[in-house]
Amino acid sequence: MPKKGANISLKGYDDIFSTEQSRTEARQERVQEIPLAQLHPFEGHPFRVVDDEEMQKTAESVREFGVLTPAIVRPDPEGGYEIISGHRRHRASQLAGRETMPVIVRELDDDAAIILMVDANLQRETILPSERAYAYKMKLDAIKHQGARSDLTSDQVGPKLTAAQKVAEEANDTQTQVKRYIRLTELIPELLDMVDNGQIRFNPAVELSYLAREEQREFLSAMDYAQAFPSLSQAQRIKKLAQEGACTLDAMCEIMNEVKKGELDRVVFKADSLRKYFPKSYTSRQMEEKIIQLLEQWQRRREKSMER
Repeated sequence: MPKKGANISLKGYDDIFSTEQSRTEARQERVQEIPLAQLHPFEGHPFRVVDDEEMQKTAESVREFGVLTPAIVRPDPEGGYEIISGHRRHRASQLAGRETMPVIVRELDDDAAIILMVDANLQRETILPSERAYAYKMKLDAIKHQGARSDLTSDQVGPKLTAAQKVAEEANDTQTQVKRYIRLTELIPELLDMVDNGQIRFNPAVELSYLAREEQREFLSAMDYAQAFPSLSQAQRIKKLAQEGACTLDAMCEIMNEVKKGELDRVVFKADSLRKYFPKSYTSRQMEEKIIQLLEQWQRRREKSMER
């Protein structure tokens, strides 16, 4: 038995005869094939995974070529692995009929996992306003929770960034815009869905986020009453009413029932009423161009008839 405090360690055969390079490579992250059944989504993941046309294309690619970019996962104490980055690849692998998926396993605490998950998904081309809103909020909360860790910012190279500044800088966005997106998380689900669908625009939605939840529910009734979605001006006035404690259903209905500027001299056709006159392959843009072309022909015939 060695003496207490003696610096003696017995090394294995591989340690004795391996090179420093091989030992370094062994410590580096490795791509592993993990069964899909052992992989599950990150808790509270804000990015939607939808079986749309784009997903079907991804599944076809996975079926033919496999998953080319490994997912990032972390061990789950309750079993299996939690997906940090790669939720769409995981679903595409399921649709492609694969049993395993290439992943890189990392040991990450909750805050580090959230930051990595958000940063990886914000690189996607198409992100819904609600996805960006909750992603910014999750990352902001994670950075705040990490506090004054030295690996976040350093006073030696400049003043410390605030959590909001750091989120904005890494997302190539402004601090003001980050905070405005986070305001959307205060909307009730029905209104937030309308923002994602483009029915309510971003700026009016930010103003409406300052309404209490019960006021937001009554605002749904006001929109239904007026059969209209809010302009920025309308949303700002409704927000002001809420701040003054005067945001009643009747007051919101009165504002929403106003005729918006520009609607008096605009003619609007529903696509369904025009669709029967055009081939199914026509886009809305092609329909519009054809209508203008026909109107121009009609105008020329009308002018000729007047000259006779």
